[in-house]
Amino acid sequence: MDLALLRTFVTVHRAGSFTRAAALLGLSQPAVTSQIRTLERQLGRPLFLRQARGVTPTTIGDELAHKAAPHLDALMEITETGLDEDFSSRTLHLAGPLEFTSERVVPALTALPRNGQSFALRASFGTAEETLEGLAAGRHDLAISTVRPRGAPLSATPLCDEEHVLVAAPCWAERFDAGRVHPAGMSELEQIPVIEVHESLPLVSRYWASVFDSRPVTAGAVVVPDLRAVLACTVAGAGLAVLPRYLCTAALERGEVTALHEPAVPPLRTYFLVVRNGALAMPHVARAHEALQQAATGWC
Repeated sequence: MDLALLRTFVTVHRAGSFTRAAALLGLSQPAVTSQIRTLERQLGRPLFLRQARGVTPTTIGDELAHKAAPHLDALMEITETGLDEDFSSRTLHLAGPLEFTSERVVPALTALPRNGQSFALRASFGTAEETLEGLAAGRHDLAISTVRPRGAPLSATPLCDEEHVLVAAPCWAERFDAGRVHPAGMSELEQIPVIEVHESLPLVSRYWASVFDSRPVTAGAVVVPDLRAVLACTVAGAGLAVLPRYLCTAALERGEVTALHEPAVPPLRTYFLVVRNGALAMPHVARAHEALQQAATGWC
């Protein structure tokens, strides 16, 4: 069987589209379509179901991708790096949410021992949808996501759970008994302005639903699309915020902010470490994957 046909097939399987696969391979879409048809004729079975937006693999297509992709990735690794080279010259393309990737993931990877087995690192940031789409299309090697992808061509490993904390500056906390919210204080709580990363108040809404079984009623909102800016505004006394504990621990210890409520079961958000199927056959991806899993034991 022609390896070029298999490479095209695996690329289409991962990209979910002839058009995206053609761009990744540097081929025309008709050329990709022709190669897939040739492979289907050789196998005597359809590999993809054509849809209005992209393609969906058949059962046979999924099985072939599962068997072929790791071996093709290994061959590509040999071809790209050479038989006598290690992977120190490889570049790891990483993607994930801005703050967590900046504060946790990038430092963990750049702290790896410089023993001749390091790799160059390029990081980009985006929403879970953008990150996973880019990973499937081959623009990233490794992704951090708060959404677990389902089905081929991606596989996910739980990385860590992030605890969310309801915080405000001490001047706001003084409204409550010992700085802690209780049912009688809910009406006062809802008079404090909210600081968030988006107009939809995603973190505050999730916290209210999980802890108070209700929707937040706000007295206004400050929206800044960076959790570190949210923390800075909170310290400045602009209102309350829901923040990851790892991000506000230092401010809590310094007394710059106070936890308004500490429920018995705090809201959690899970981060996943995501790769394309077969990508762990590449040494630099496998090493980064392992290093992050080890580092995450001390996170969140």
